[in-house]
Amino acid sequence: MLDKDMFPIILDSVAEGVFTVDLDFIVTYFNRAAERITGFTSEEAVGQSCHNVFRGSVCQGGCVLRRTLSTGETIKGMEITILNRENKEIPISVSTALLRDRLGRVVGGVETFRDLSDLAALRAEVGRSYRLGDMVSKNHRVQEIFALAPDVAESSASVMLLGETGSGKEVLARALHGEGPRADKAFVPVNCAALPDALLEAELFGHAAGAFTDARRARKGRFAAAHGGTLFLDEVGDLSPAMQVKLLRVLEDKAVEPLGSNEPEPADARIISATHRDPRELMRLGLFREDLFYRLNTVVIEIPPLRKRREDVPLLVERFIELFNSRTGKTIATASPEAMEILLRYAWPGNVRELKHAIEHAFVLAKGQTIEASNLPREVVAGDATPDFCRPAAVDKEEPVREFARPTTSVQKNNAPPGLSALELAERPVVLAALERNHWKRDAAAKELGLSRATLWRKMKRLGIDDPRRKEK
Repeated sequence: MLDKDMFPIILDSVAEGVFTVDLDFIVTYFNRAAERITGFTSEEAVGQSCHNVFRGSVCQGGCVLRRTLSTGETIKGMEITILNRENKEIPISVSTALLRDRLGRVVGGVETFRDLSDLAALRAEVGRSYRLGDMVSKNHRVQEIFALAPDVAESSASVMLLGETGSGKEVLARALHGEGPRADKAFVPVNCAALPDALLEAELFGHAAGAFTDARRARKGRFAAAHGGTLFLDEVGDLSPAMQVKLLRVLEDKAVEPLGSNEPEPADARIISATHRDPRELMRLGLFREDLFYRLNTVVIEIPPLRKRREDVPLLVERFIELFNSRTGKTIATASPEAMEILLRYAWPGNVRELKHAIEHAFVLAKGQTIEASNLPREVVAGDATPDFCRPAAVDKEEPVREFARPTTSVQKNNAPPGLSALELAERPVVLAALERNHWKRDAAAKELGLSRATLWRKMKRLGIDDPRRKEK
């Protein structure tokens, strides 16, 4: 049997850092590897509160040693960061356990940790090849887009992004803006499908004071807001013929005329457009102008749907776990093999956006460090296809312009209150449709419309839109 005096010698010879604390979280032992990784000597550490020495990213809100001492749970391999003596951030992997005396009584806790700096550097190097802005992928088709992106970003040419709803068109647009010479200027997104012509025209071009009933003062449009930067026209395939003509004139003249004004204003914004519909088929059907198409499509990039790049699912899951850990303060490390198998098997009709929502759902339910299959949305676990009225319209050669929309509630649709202005009458079905598409979740509908939740609530009251769920109660 080893003499107890040998234990410090043995612990000083291992590569992993080791320290122990008593029940008051005062450091009682600090080995040589711990000194090397943290920069603090054993003499400086022992007798100090552990959070003064081991300054970890979880010390304030989710101390792993505190959790172990409170619950008895043994934690293994949790990745966190600490600040060393020079306040440099060091990535480490920690494991914790209870410390007991010879009679089995808990007298403190022990934590072991190892430096992951080399591993983190390797991950970063690999990650750079799989990442463009906030977009991550190892799929060969998306890698081709990544390879093309630097040249596209540097140019001022217009770009058209094609792909199903939720596939990452706006994420790619932001990345192209962020990598280009206009990165220090504004990136201004506009959803062309969310507003009727009267509102969209004012939104894009601005208006002069008195241009219409509620226009008490002049307001700059999105073109002006994006001056020197990038204007992202999302769902440009849904523009009406009249709006297509007005947009074409702005692109040709490089100037906008606000509503109610005859004074043109210069328009210097790089245009990136996007649509989930096949523009060539739209042109064949007479729904999209060829001259506008050729103004917008100097460079065309098509993003494949998630079901055609399933190798990206683990990479995206890791990305979303990092994102929601930072937002929620949780320390979830991974998805279980069973959960990952389900995620890989599912068809993802809502693409990357649906996967992100699934991981967010799992974060709400997950109790430990791992996302389990039971934490995932029921339809994902069951492998059910999303109902047709929720499914995004696909870029499809046979039915390119088919739209899958939740049917509007006929009673509310035709039951506008008296006294609404022309603009309000045009605005009402747009707000109603957004609420119905988002299952009457006001936060989601407000985000789609670009409004605050309070503003949406006021609009609902003014436009006479009632939440049907209240009536059901």
